[in-house]
Amino acid sequence: ADREVALAAVKQEGYALRYASEDLRADKEVVLAAVRQYGKALQYASYELRSDQEVVLAAVRQHGDVLQWASRELWKDREVILAAVKKNGMELVKASQDLQNDRTVILAAVKQRGGFVLRWVSEELWNDREVVLAAVKHEGCALGRASEELQNDREFVLAAVEQNGGALGSASDELRNDRQVVLAAIEQWGRALQHASSESGEPLDTRRMPLQYAEDKQRDDREIVLAAVEKSGLALQYASEELRASKGVVLAAVKTHGAALEYASEQLRGDVEIVLAAASRDEGLHIREGYVPVREGMEVALRYAHLPGLTKTIRTGSSEQLQIL
Repeated sequence: ADREVALAAVKQEGYALRYASEDLRADKEVVLAAVRQYGKALQYASYELRSDQEVVLAAVRQHGDVLQWASRELWKDREVILAAVKKNGMELVKASQDLQNDRTVILAAVKQRGGFVLRWVSEELWNDREVVLAAVKHEGCALGRASEELQNDREFVLAAVEQNGGALGSASDELRNDRQVVLAAIEQWGRALQHASSESGEPLDTRRMPLQYAEDKQRDDREIVLAAVEKSGLALQYASEELRASKGVVLAAVKTHGAALEYASEQLRGDVEIVLAAASRDEGLHIREGYVPVREGMEVALRYAHLPGLTKTIRTGSSEQLQIL
């Protein structure tokens, strides 16, 4: 009777195995029912059943993080480890050295947990394209653990920077200056350009603006600059003079950060559409230099814009100026 009661209980709540008698915790049918409902109930099973492959497999398939209670002998069991890493890739750390170098096991772990698990595999597998590609698609920065050959593989590096723009820093010198790779990195993370410059020689500083480390050719590349200002409008200050006079680029910048208006060409600082876009983005917009040139229609546009925090002051003199406070 007690067995039937216990069996019914663990089928409803596997944790109930904790309160079962020692005999029942050594009963395979009862324990199997418990771990199938709640994998962590394995910790309450008898030592003999924690060494039973069928019981441990049932437990890890329900909950990946239970190998700590299984017999160490089963840490060498490929079927058990494979089932565990499919649920929790981090369980690879408990696998035997042979299994930590088993390609099928590694692929399953990487697909579940990402590149973090590569720290436990042999260097030989760091050059395995399929294994590391699975890792960088999950965690781009795993590119740093890849072989030099893969760090110089364009398709491979693109997959990494599309997942994490910061992975650009682990690419080969050649690919850090590849336009398509750089663009993909910026689109994922605006500050990725600091990894692209071969001249900065400065340590990574996440406070830096996009384009700050860029080379002249990149600051004059419309597509790269657009990608950068769409991430951070203030990056406009590092764009070439020609692009700071491009209405499309400046509009994209002020729509991201109104104060980017300060870095536009003088002509565009007096463009009604651009000033209104900047003011609409940032209430109470303040331009460090204090003034933008007045253009025909500016007063009327601002008067009817109803933008909170926006005021204007017309200065008399040889040239009228508009102050945005």
